[in-house]
Amino acid sequence: MISAPAIRAIFKRQWHLCLLAAVVALLYGSVLKDLVLDWVRDPDYGHGFIVPVFAGYALWRSRGRWRNVPLKPSNFGLSVILAAMALLLLGSLGAELFLTRMSLLLLLAGIVLYLFGWKLLGAVAFPLGYLVLMIPLPSIVYNQVTFPLQLQASRLAAVSLDAVQVPVLREGNLLILPNHTLEVVEACSGIRSLMSLIALAIAYGYLAERRAWVRATLAVLMIPMAVLSNGFRVFGAGVSTYVLGPEWAEGFFHTFSGWLIFMTALVGMLVAHWVLKRVSAFLERRGVNA
Repeated sequence: MISAPAIRAIFKRQWHLCLLAAVVALLYGSVLKDLVLDWVRDPDYGHGFIVPVFAGYALWRSRGRWRNVPLKPSNFGLSVILAAMALLLLGSLGAELFLTRMSLLLLLAGIVLYLFGWKLLGAVAFPLGYLVLMIPLPSIVYNQVTFPLQLQASRLAAVSLDAVQVPVLREGNLLILPNHTLEVVEACSGIRSLMSLIALAIAYGYLAERRAWVRATLAVLMIPMAVLSNGFRVFGAGVSTYVLGPEWAEGFFHTFSGWLIFMTALVGMLVAHWVLKRVSAFLERRGVNA
């Protein structure tokens, strides 16, 4: 177990690094402020407020593990710290927020490695890695992801509308109905529910499942689940618009349908976990190591 005197001794020997950490904290003040503002302004990343809270809980929950890790500081951590600072500078010069924010996580990893060593870094790897989910995707990646999701949602909705004999013509991400034209915009692409569902699935898997393959499968399943649920949401909007009028595709009804579909996806996640547990039990009975 790491004793208090040992911790004090380490920080006493590494006072220069503590001073560097304080300076770095000042440097990252504006980065953190802009990150929080993104969580407030961008509904796609409203879950960002929850991510560091859960990461802190995961760190506290695993305290029995990392408290008993033998300390073996690694000088390689200093290289990681320098790389993080270089990434911060590069991101600042290029106005690339993703790089500056990722550099903060790299810096935290470097400090842990330099002060305490590889074993402690491994012990806190999950809480530290989970923080990646609070960082918005870079614009180039976001744009590459959202448009295919828009097309997929409109395609699924068009097929479903045709199946229930609602006349519709699809042109790209436009659904042309007799009384209105629905546009599947970026906000309706499903990226919002996808990012939130992945963050939730990883947290749920960490708390409720011990098998790594089940945890990973749950997280991956959130991708088709988000696509299908969002396509069904657009389908519902199309039916409502055709039967009740265009106003049913906007305002309160649009927001309510988003929450309803999200809750449906959560239920789907729980059902998927139930199925995966049964599959795992079956494999274990067959003598397969799962």
